[in-house]
Amino acid sequence: MAAAGKLRTLYSAQTSLSALPASALPSFQLATLRGYATTTPPESSISNPSNPSPIPKRQPTAFKDKLNAGLAFSDFVSGKKSEPLDPAEAYALKTALVGPAGRKKEITRLPSWLKTPIPDSSNYKRIKNDLRGLNLHTVCEEARCPNISDCWGGSSKSAATATIMLMGDTCTRGCRFCSVKTSNKPPPLDPHEPENTAEALSRWGLGYVVLTSVDRDDLADGGARHFAETVLKIKQKAPNILVECLTGDYAGDLEMVSLVANSGLDVYAHNVETVEALTPFVRDRRATFQQSLRVLKTAKATKPDLITKTSLMLGLGETEAQLWDALRALRAIDVDVVTFGQYMRPTKRHMAVHEYVRPDVFEMWKERALEMGFLYCASGPLVRSSYKAGEAFIENVLKKRRGKNAVSTSERATTSEDMEKLVAGEAVR
Repeated sequence: MAAAGKLRTLYSAQTSLSALPASALPSFQLATLRGYATTTPPESSISNPSNPSPIPKRQPTAFKDKLNAGLAFSDFVSGKKSEPLDPAEAYALKTALVGPAGRKKEITRLPSWLKTPIPDSSNYKRIKNDLRGLNLHTVCEEARCPNISDCWGGSSKSAATATIMLMGDTCTRGCRFCSVKTSNKPPPLDPHEPENTAEALSRWGLGYVVLTSVDRDDLADGGARHFAETVLKIKQKAPNILVECLTGDYAGDLEMVSLVANSGLDVYAHNVETVEALTPFVRDRRATFQQSLRVLKTAKATKPDLITKTSLMLGLGETEAQLWDALRALRAIDVDVVTFGQYMRPTKRHMAVHEYVRPDVFEMWKERALEMGFLYCASGPLVRSSYKAGEAFIENVLKKRRGKNAVSTSERATTSEDMEKLVAGEAVR
């Protein structure tokens, strides 16, 4: 009975308070009454015994109420279709303010033409699992390439490409555009890497592979013999696979360049990365534009029928005149293939993007390169040195080479026996 009396007293106090105007109530009592304002109880649960009419409903404040009060699905699908954007609108860059209040700064949003899907395919997963099992690295992962899904998937199994990074995942140089780890004393070379690489590639059944490497200035030969041995093993296990080698400059040791050029590869690639004026600010100080030209020139002189290739990043602040000068210098040493791609900042510790170059500008430089006599040019915001290398080589370069006169017998590819001597440091006939 005592409990029932307390409940009646509490109920009477609440109903009498609710009947009073808000101005007559102390602030703490108002807070108590409004403590449940985010939910709307049934009308029958709140009533005044002296006034049977229900209390008016509050205005909706819950998130779902606001959402329901907005546009309906039909508002998006009805009416006229949106007009296509003109080039000025399509290429317009958007900005946003980011950061805590009071310290916000304006950033440029990533343009739509640089966005790629998340990698997810059976071929992608199979290649990734094999790499882990054989302790191999790829520049696709280490350099955070945006095209990994496209290249590892490939339009067909034989068209899929992969870029294996030899000699570990730690570089002795620190270029300001590259996200690969750096150290003065990287781990020693894995003696099983050439065999493991050849085994992986023979499993995958790829039509084209790109071999690249970190710079190893800690090694006497810069890792050139390790590179050449890997090419030899691949050709022994999968003779039909096309091999492109994207090498470093071997600290200017041109004998090591010749060693790799004689290893049986199909394409010798070495990237100048940017125009000569920007090279000291973009690349490690041990790499120079002129030294890169000497590497490409030596590779071509070693095997004149070898296809040579290089790549430049745009968006670093280069001028049109500087790009023209770079292309003329490359043609002067008979470089066959050039690629242009957008520089994309991998982390905040790296160089900032000076400009997001529009796709039509990339197309313009492609036309200019072809007019200058380059055998092939891949140019686009997402193009990387080895992007779609298989398709580019097979469809555009190899067919043109086959159309030329057959190579004389004195210019045949180096035999396996010769290559083994080269790797061992012996003279070849």
